[in-house]
Amino acid sequence: MKKSAADRILMFLKMRGEATSLLISEELSITKEGARKHLLNLAHEGLIQPVVKSEGVGRPSTYYILTEKGFAQFPDTHAEVTVQLLKSVKNLLGENALNLLISDREKNTHDRYEKAISNTESLEERLEVLAEARSQEGYMAEWKKEGNDYYLIENHCPICAAAIECQGFCRAELSNFQSLIGKDYTVERIDHIISGGQRCVYKISR
Repeated sequence: MKKSAADRILMFLKMRGEATSLLISEELSITKEGARKHLLNLAHEGLIQPVVKSEGVGRPSTYYILTEKGFAQFPDTHAEVTVQLLKSVKNLLGENALNLLISDREKNTHDRYEKAISNTESLEERLEVLAEARSQEGYMAEWKKEGNDYYLIENHCPICAAAIECQGFCRAELSNFQSLIGKDYTVERIDHIISGGQRCVYKISR
């Protein structure tokens, strides 16, 4: 089913974090007037909000970002049930059992990704495979290079509710990425959704 222009704008803002009406019109191939109309409607619905930024000489630019209501359009996978199960494990079996559960998930995930990248030779190939695998799992992942550093970016967290309940999931993911990328690189999380960021960003440097 073809997505409406409004849905595409929300998706673009989710992926990009922020954007001007001009950038939205160019990226989505719609007129400037059409982009402004959709942005006004989305703002009226409380899904996005404008942020004015001064960028040196000239008039300030207006960017648009998702509101909390806008982020809610990208729900967590079975969030309520997952959180209830985590709480039950912790209450009935204790903190150690919860840690064992996370460790088992970490190992299974690591093994699956390790198999997927087994035929890659370069860091860029590894990042491409990891981003694709993570996107298939709902993380809306991508990677980019800036200077000598690489960035693995996850624009959505399908297990956000679970991660908020138990941040061991986040520690496990960082540990997995470090292991999979290899000892020649350092992997650092520099933005974090559950800490208030719009996305999770991992900086990879030699």
